[in-house]
Amino acid sequence: MPILSASDLRLRLPGVRLLDARQEPADYAAGHLPGALHADLNRQLSTATDAGHDPARGGRHPLPPLARFAAQVGAWGIDPGTEVVVYDASGGGNAAARLWWMLRALGHERVLVLDGGLQAALDAGLTVTVEVPAVTPLGPYPAERWALPLADAEAVDAIRQDPTRRLLDVRSSERWRGENETLDPIPGHIPGSLNLPWADNLGPDGRFKAAGDLRAQYQALLGGVPPARLTVHCGSGVTACHTLLALEVAGLTGASLYVGSWSEWCRSGRERARG
Repeated sequence: MPILSASDLRLRLPGVRLLDARQEPADYAAGHLPGALHADLNRQLSTATDAGHDPARGGRHPLPPLARFAAQVGAWGIDPGTEVVVYDASGGGNAAARLWWMLRALGHERVLVLDGGLQAALDAGLTVTVEVPAVTPLGPYPAERWALPLADAEAVDAIRQDPTRRLLDVRSSERWRGENETLDPIPGHIPGSLNLPWADNLGPDGRFKAAGDLRAQYQALLGGVPPARLTVHCGSGVTACHTLLALEVAGLTGASLYVGSWSEWCRSGRERARG
């Protein structure tokens, strides 16, 4: 299971490396789980703040170069033997699942997402601190390539027209239909895409649905298509990773990620749809 309950986290402390993936550095500074380091979506998990960043080339949150992320993982004191637990305040959607996917794509197997996030930890009796832990940095994590499947815009253009494949947009249904778009300049969706919002992976308590329920949910969407022929995207390749995590929980592995997602596609001049 790629997720961990808060009660199980209590039993594993302090033997894990905790990473706080909440998007705002100020939230981390105001209070985080003891021993947690901050993983910054914009600076460390993407190139969003790099000089010359253009969302038309890679979307709003492009992956950083592999070597750069490998160096960052080493700086967090993580090597192949380190058990890592990541959390956020959005049930994994922003941006714990993105960090989970990136670590797995780097080749790191021992990484889990805290089910229910920070609130679940607080409900289980854990407390927060403002103290930033001291960590002994290591060399770059050993990796030669992203080890999980990726798709670019050209591949997605072919996938969306292939009846033997599925393209899934996990943004809210309103944004998929082209309503209430506040993050990207053009509303709508990639023609041929299906829509199942990432939030549907969670129950009312903010925790993941049972594995069997998730499996039924995605098997119905796939309609007999193998999960390895599914490509998942969102607005900028962040919440899409939450659905990739849910698929892993369901035992449906092998789907690819379109990192550029709608934020790249809508700026590309390619065909778009609404409604």
